[in-house]
Amino acid sequence: MTRRAGIVIASTRAATGVYEDRSAPVIADWLVEHGFDVIPAAVVPDGPSVGAAIRALLALGPSIVVTSGGTGLSPDDATPEETLPLLDREIPGIMEAIRSAGTAKTPLAALSRGHAGTAGKTFVVNLPGSPSGVMDGLSVLDPIIAHLCDQLEGSHGH
Repeated sequence: MTRRAGIVIASTRAATGVYEDRSAPVIADWLVEHGFDVIPAAVVPDGPSVGAAIRALLALGPSIVVTSGGTGLSPDDATPEETLPLLDREIPGIMEAIRSAGTAKTPLAALSRGHAGTAGKTFVVNLPGSPSGVMDGLSVLDPIIAHLCDQLEGSHGH
């Protein structure tokens, strides 16, 4: 069975063409390396569009939805607020590990307010907006993503 994955990029500037998003390709490459069939990335403005994009992806039933951007403290950074109501269960240890990996490189990683959790059988994770922050987050997911998806699909192996 091929697992599907979706990507949401929360960036008003990228969505309006001010600059090209560089995080989606990093995420997509990582997902392909881990055997996922990747749904084309949705690049949306910060705010309610993020929640709408996540909901649209969840309706497709992917194994994972990865967001990037909108997790900081700027007035329009609302990815965590758009994500949290969609989660059935939070997985705080994942975000603790992602922030820890990031703070090993920059103290600013402690400012990331992202969430990780499940929406039905889908794993949802909010990564920072920078490609380096994305890579830090994906490095945390590397050793656990297959087991995480197995468990969400009903496997009880440890």
